[in-house]
Amino acid sequence: MAMDPTVTADRAALPFAQFEQVHTVDLDQVRSVVGSAFCRHTLEPTDGDGAASVRFHSATAGTIGLHYLDYGTGMRIRPSDLDDFYLVQIPLSGVAEIHWGSVTFESTPTVASILQPGGSTTMEWRKGNRQLIVRIDRQSLERQVQEALGASLREPLRFDVRMELEQPGIRSWRGVLDLLRGEMENGGTLPNEPIVMKEFERLLLSQLIVAQPNNYTEALQRPVPVAPRTIRRAVEILEHHADELLTVEDVASATGISVRALQDGFKRYYGTTPMGYLREVRMKAVHALLLEADPSTTTVSDAAGRCGFLHLGRFSVQYREKFGETPSATLRR
Repeated sequence: MAMDPTVTADRAALPFAQFEQVHTVDLDQVRSVVGSAFCRHTLEPTDGDGAASVRFHSATAGTIGLHYLDYGTGMRIRPSDLDDFYLVQIPLSGVAEIHWGSVTFESTPTVASILQPGGSTTMEWRKGNRQLIVRIDRQSLERQVQEALGASLREPLRFDVRMELEQPGIRSWRGVLDLLRGEMENGGTLPNEPIVMKEFERLLLSQLIVAQPNNYTEALQRPVPVAPRTIRRAVEILEHHADELLTVEDVASATGISVRALQDGFKRYYGTTPMGYLREVRMKAVHALLLEADPSTTTVSDAAGRCGFLHLGRFSVQYREKFGETPSATLRR
């Protein structure tokens, strides 16, 4: 049977049309496919006009996910906690009502939303609401903030949930995003060049943390003193040898300065102690390892030991304080 050229042209005009993942009226299938790209969620049609055809397109470049979603009807969505990623939702048409914690607002083609870890979310997408969605890895984004600050993060990164798309800094961020979108839709080489893509990701993430208000905006706007070479060398040692048994005396000796000078340098330039910095490096490493590990072949004690934690009880307490769940809960996910 011949394909309708009008239908073909209409589909080709949609974002990331060549990356279609699902086009169906089956909501169970939609939940499964969209949930595998994001997280578990519930869907509840709100218009009462029967089954509607849902489109979901999904592509990835580096650690950045770019998606197009159209439910075809009004839909109430309740996602579970995002945990390890952020979602920037940009309406291409229509309206969505966003409820994130105590914050409620209407998201339109001039007002995007940022869903993020640690918040309870309910969304009501009205009929005709089509969205471009950007998935950003939490670890990559927080690492970018840490590099910009030159210090460990004292608390999780929190953006203002409402994003004003006409704000100059956000328009610049959209320009970077549109370049990546164009490369992916038109078969460009940028997403397939690891070195280039890594730098492009850094640009996209850096512009986002500078342009979108967040709990580190004030600190990011202050001039950051550059740590002396010896202190930077100490940081390299801690990051590259975090799985080894290290003492502050070992690091001081390796960098050729006194223990007191090392401690004073870390306090001034990173806001913590050398061992505090090392603990943060190890915590991030073990969290990433537990997320990727197979519970049938890996135990919490194995993962903790591989990342340099020798006292399992103390590690478990510190882990829960940082990530809000036990190490075993992370391993089971």
